[in-house]
Amino acid sequence: MAKFFGNLNAVLIAGIVVLLAIMFGLHSGYVSDTALYPNQFFRFLHVLCGIMWIGLLYYFNFVQVPAMPGIPAEHKPGVTGHIAPKALFWFRWAAAFTVLTGLIVAHLSGYLTQALTLQTGFTLIGIGMWMALIMAFNVWFIIWPAQKKILGMVEASDEEKAAAAPRALIASRTNTLLSIPMLYCMVTQGALAV
Repeated sequence: MAKFFGNLNAVLIAGIVVLLAIMFGLHSGYVSDTALYPNQFFRFLHVLCGIMWIGLLYYFNFVQVPAMPGIPAEHKPGVTGHIAPKALFWFRWAAAFTVLTGLIVAHLSGYLTQALTLQTGFTLIGIGMWMALIMAFNVWFIIWPAQKKILGMVEASDEEKAAAAPRALIASRTNTLLSIPMLYCMVTQGALAV
């Protein structure tokens, strides 16, 4: 058992096998509904990617950033050289796929334009979508370029690294701030016609 659970790829494959067994065993009639099922499957992917994205956002803001000042200097390269780059990889791609799958869900549900233009009945989900788009922009165009400098993944002077740190922190904390109302907008949109 320890060998199996020690192998992330094996665990992920097993998770997908269980998912497929449920989809095609217990849920097969629903899966064959070609009109409804694609929307529901993309909702599943949207939530899955969103958990990864916001989970990593919270990891950075609640764990890694506050812990860094207390980590002895000789141990910091373990975080900055190994953990942070890998976490940032999953963070930025989870952001991209959360937004992509969310836009697909809105399109398949027939409210993409209404939500993005904040039309009556779609204002709440539209506000949530715009917050998510701002957050994804922050990830790809502010946080990631700044972190590449901070972590030494690209050439940068000490001054550029020093300037990048507060930019990354402000964008990351902005995303943390926006994540709270964004999540509210996303999960309550069906209950409130605003």
